[in-house]
Parts: sequence; C-alpha cells; structure tokens
Amino acid sequence: MSSTIRRIATSNAPAAIGAYSQAVFANKTLYVSGQLGIVPGKSELVAGGVRSEAERAMMNLGEILKAAGASFDNVVKVTILLVDIGDFQTVNEVYKGFFNNASFPARSTYQVTALPKNGRVEIEAIAAIDDLPES
Repeated sequence: MSSTIRRIATSNAPAAIGAYSQAVFANKTLYVSGQLGIVPGKSELVAGGVRSEAERAMMNLGEILKAAGASFDNVVKVTILLVDIGDFQTVNEVYKGFFNNASFPARSTYQVTALPKNGRVEIEAIAAIDDLPES
C-alpha cells in the first residue's frame, strides 16, 4: 500500500519563513506547521500584542485548512507555544472562538523561551480529512 504525500501552499497565509511547508497531507491526515501572527504577504507580526497575534495565527491556520478542503471541524490536535504562560487565558479566549459548539480537539500548550520573529504565540494543528480537493 503506497501513501500519497502532498504539500499544501496558499498565498492566503504567510509563506514559510524557514525550510518547511505550510502543511503536508499524508494518510488522510493534514499536518499544519506552526503559525505565527504574521500577516499574509508581509514578513512582520501583526501589531497589538498576544491577542492580535493569536487571532492572526488562528486565521492563518484556517486559511491553510481551507486550502486543503478542511476546516476547524476537522482538527483533532492542536499545539500552542507561548513565550509567557501568563498569556494562556488570553490565547484560550481567542482559540475558543474558532471552534463550533465547543467541539474542541485535543490540545497541548507549552511555554518556550523564544519564538521566531519575537512572536509571543505559535499554533500548529493536525486535522483528519478523507482526501484533498482536486488541484
């Protein structure tokens, strides 16, 4: 049995700032790389602090999911990285707004020393999808 591996890229989310894909699809699973609060088409973080960064990171995740024919309803696992664990509640409030009917995926949240571009939050996701839309 062979597995199809496809890379996902959309201009509606920031381009990768390193050697990675925005997302990779394999075995009915979509792995979305960690998203910072970067505005698509720019290389800088959105202004406004951790709340704005979390909102933008979640919007970026949503655009990548959409490019793969998925939505937040397909997400089964999320990992959140915070520079300051004291931002947990603020990021949690933003996060909750992106999921329907409190149907939340599994999640882990970690405090880290630093993030690229001096970001305060990075969010990655894993989603279960049957197949990708036709290109």
